[in-house]
Amino acid sequence: MILFINACVRDDSRTLRLAKDFLASYGRDESITAVELQSQGLSPLDGEKLSAREKFIAQGNYDNEMFEHAKLFSGAEKIVIAAPYWDYSFPALLKIYIEQLCVMGLTFTYSDEGVPVSLCRLEELVYITTAGGFIPERNYGYDYVREVFTGFFGAKKCRYIKAEGLDIIGSDPDEILSLAEKDF
Repeated sequence: MILFINACVRDDSRTLRLAKDFLASYGRDESITAVELQSQGLSPLDGEKLSAREKFIAQGNYDNEMFEHAKLFSGAEKIVIAAPYWDYSFPALLKIYIEQLCVMGLTFTYSDEGVPVSLCRLEELVYITTAGGFIPERNYGYDYVREVFTGFFGAKKCRYIKAEGLDIIGSDPDEILSLAEKDF
């Protein structure tokens, strides 16, 4: 199964357009489950939610709805994330979603040496982004996601697809998006 995580907030998002074009060829023979982050009612973990979550985890009880995203995620073999490049990273909704996924005993555990060990089926992560300007070498968005998805969730392969410089005067956004599609 391919899990498509849409962190775009605009219907006319260029990142979403690029991701849909990618999925049209990538997911041709597999089922795709989409998670539209904007419609999930996600909110950051606060003290009350964290205490409840820790209580359920200590009991080994993952039946509560707060674990639904993590359960769906842990069964996916391929993850495609569409996240626009905002403020040197990605929209906050994606970070909140990732917090929902990091559930010890469900998506990862620790070895005796304290090293995270994945409990997920994840084989490949594909991260798709677009930027109005240029993305610097220190990419706090993709680099963070890659680290979490390899370290906690065991992704064996990571791909990064980007289209940048879309809003620079004189650029042709459609041409730039078409060039990015060659990375598919």
